[in-house]
Amino acid sequence: MNLPNKLTVLRVIMVPFFVFFMLTDAGGTANKWIALILFCGASLTDLLDGKIARARNLVTNFGKFMDPLADKLLVCSAMICLIPSGELEAWVVIVIIAREFIISGFRLVASDNGIVIAASYWGKFKTVSQMAMIIVLIADFGGVFDMIGMVLVWVSLILTVVSLGDYVAKNVQVLTQGGM
Repeated sequence: MNLPNKLTVLRVIMVPFFVFFMLTDAGGTANKWIALILFCGASLTDLLDGKIARARNLVTNFGKFMDPLADKLLVCSAMICLIPSGELEAWVVIVIIAREFIISGFRLVASDNGIVIAASYWGKFKTVSQMAMIIVLIADFGGVFDMIGMVLVWVSLILTVVSLGDYVAKNVQVLTQGGM
């Protein structure tokens, strides 16, 4: 297993630890900071695995499959964990997760038809905005950061919808081919 794939697996392994610290009091007041460090570390593996894979020509089918799955697992878990604290509204999380299911379904149908749907810049912007939003919401510094968090929630929602529209528009042939 190459380094980018190991980083992807590490990101998946970090998710349950992150969730544990987000949803329990095991670490006391340090919980949110431990969770924040885990989330930031996992987010950095997302940045690194892709850069290393492309730079060293280490792109694999495992990486193409697991990298987006690991990202979705990390981000969706974090957003779900932010609902009980009131940092995120459930409807926001549902909209974002629904987009992920739709795109994943699109990719599965496309794959069955021999079509590869590459990640778009809109999708990458969406992921970065979601990760930034999650970091600000977990840190919960208060004051002006509450406004920044709210702006990031709306930016993430807008980019979620825009990136969905972009994927559908660019890949409408997936819906019209292969008996769908």
